[in-house]
Amino acid sequence: MATVSPRFDDQGVRIGWQVRIRKKGFPQQVKTFRKKAEAEGWAKTVEAEMERGAWRDTTEAEATTLSEAFERYATEVTSSKRTPGPELSKIRNWQSRPIAKTALARVGGKEVAAVIRDMEQEGKSPNTIRLHLAVLSHLFKVARTEWGMTSLINPVELVRKPKLPQGRDRRLEGNEEERLFSECAKAQNPWLLPVVRFAIETAMRAGEILETKGKSEDDGERPIQSTGLFWKNVDLNKRIALLPETKNGTARAVPLSSTAVEVLRDLPSSLDDKVFGTTYEAIHLAFIRACKRAKIEDLRFHDLRHEATSRLFEKGLNPMQVAAITGHKTLQMLKRYTHLRAEDLAKLLG
Repeated sequence: MATVSPRFDDQGVRIGWQVRIRKKGFPQQVKTFRKKAEAEGWAKTVEAEMERGAWRDTTEAEATTLSEAFERYATEVTSSKRTPGPELSKIRNWQSRPIAKTALARVGGKEVAAVIRDMEQEGKSPNTIRLHLAVLSHLFKVARTEWGMTSLINPVELVRKPKLPQGRDRRLEGNEEERLFSECAKAQNPWLLPVVRFAIETAMRAGEILETKGKSEDDGERPIQSTGLFWKNVDLNKRIALLPETKNGTARAVPLSSTAVEVLRDLPSSLDDKVFGTTYEAIHLAFIRACKRAKIEDLRFHDLRHEATSRLFEKGLNPMQVAAITGHKTLQMLKRYTHLRAEDLAKLLG
């Protein structure tokens, strides 16, 4: 049963109308409106939803701002991740925006679409925007399933996401591999050539091969995001490199080709057990310089993973076998990295 009563300030001036709904089996609902018609309309809607079993308690979702929800999410969810830094950065970005002051129950597709437009005007790439939306989407999922805010509707499902550009299909062409190797051998960083050769032979990610660091913290330090490959996880006799922690959270064993084994056998021993005594940041700079000297344009270190994955297919491995080596979780993800040369496919046709 709903009751609608006027509300007065300390001067006796009416400032609104308060609705109080008491119904057996449901928590009491109280809300104040400026106009009596709005109060009565809300009461009828809530009572009708309760009658047909469609009502959901929005009290907590109305009382919790997006910023407060993100703070709880950062503590309960983000902090437990192996590398929380990147996600925490996205959370702070959301919290810095006007939408952060909005109650969770009031965050809808319109509000999120406005943020997407702002991010586009700021020059953020489609993929960066999608990653920010993914964090927001998961926040709403956690709020619904774990925090009891079952009335929430995920606003990310109501908006159009920025269209991703076509995936890169850059591969080594002509004598580029020969020229690249030649310049890598001349690099001041002695690790460049073995790292490049190893990457092409294994299709491993940069962070699986080398130590990588994240963005600078407030104190100027750059946290380590990945430690790279350790000798304790390499078995040259069995020709396997074990990766206990990977980007997608699943451990995997990478089979090593005879060339990959040769690269590892030629490496100097290390005191810290790291296979490659350098960092990705150092290799990245050396790689750019080597490509420039070799007059190779538009080639990135990550393109070596494209190259290696494509070569696995060209050797006749099936998608499941390639996925086991590269660590891709879905065939759709794997497809982005697979660009087979038509002339090589023609040879397979006979």
